Amino acid sequence: MERTYSHIDLDERRKIARWRMAGLSVSIIAEKLGRHRSTIFREIKRNMFVDKVVPDLDGYYCVAAHDMACDRRAKLRKLARYSHVRQSVIERIMHGWSPQQIAGRMRLEQHPISVSHETIYKFAYSADGQAIKLWRHLPEHRARRRPRHARRKQGQRFSPELNILRRPEVVADRKRQIPFSNATIDPCQSAATASSRGNQFAELCLAASVDTVAVVAAGVRYVSRRLAILSSRISAVFSPMTTPTTRRPFFVADVTRL
Repeated sequence: MERTYSHIDLDERRKIARWRMAGLSVSIIAEKLGRHRSTIFREIKRNMFVDKVVPDLDGYYCVAAHDMACDRRAKLRKLARYSHVRQSVIERIMHGWSPQQIAGRMRLEQHPISVSHETIYKFAYSADGQAIKLWRHLPEHRARRRPRHARRKQGQRFSPELNILRRPEVVADRKRQIPFSNATIDPCQSAATASSRGNQFAELCLAASVDTVAVVAAGVRYVSRRLAILSSRISAVFSPMTTPTTRRPFFVADVTRL
């Protein structure tokens, strides 16, 4: 498909500056360049040089206009100009943070220099990001980014019955801690917490990273060690024992729920 639009280059800016010095109108300049007159008006307005000390020097200069346009269109401009922001983004990506989490944390903490998640994705898939293989630490671990139309949301992910607004009142009020059997993640310490559903017993075990595979592997290793210890201490598979907190009968079969 033939390209129908191109940005104004330095050669066209030289012609605009020269014709303005000759006193030609914007309509004539646009006709000579084969562009719409609104394009020329916008070019002159956005790239006009303004000197606050000597106002007589105000005007449209081709080199200054080209530099201002390049600064606006600089790819990944914030991450390219501010090295401390770039290094902070790289460290968080390598620690398992997603670009959405990084951008959201910057907005929440009101950083003076913040970037959007789209800028972070562009940096990760740029030449600099590919050099250190940042894509390996992104949530989907894709070496190449999918096309834009494939990244659109495909509709509602959860059914209305699973909406958080339908959670029980005891959970909403936070009056007591409900035991669970899932593995939770601490993003700062890469820790997985395994808890039993029946006796509210919990134990902390370290995971290699914060991704799902590492957390599940850490939970499986913990459960295997726990089962081996309990099996060596009891003679029968279903021999009762008591928990350290409630002193209720507790069977080995319940440990598989961890």
